[in-house]
Amino acid sequence: MFETMKASIAALMDEIAERPADLHILQEKLREKISEMRAMGLPVPEDIERLEKALEDPQSDEFWKNLEV
Repeated sequence: MFETMKASIAALMDEIAERPADLHILQEKLREKISEMRAMGLPVPEDIERLEKALEDPQSDEFWKNLEV
């Protein structure tokens, strides 16, 4: 289950890179996946936690523009 969730998050990251115009919609989907991991009692990897913090930052658009996938 953990690997499936990580794969889902990786797929969302790819979508963000491919569809920057849909950034805010995809960010919300990413937040939902992270919340789902926590609700299932799965550990949230450190890199994903950093992504989550970037989502909460009002300056995060710069983070996403410079993200290497």
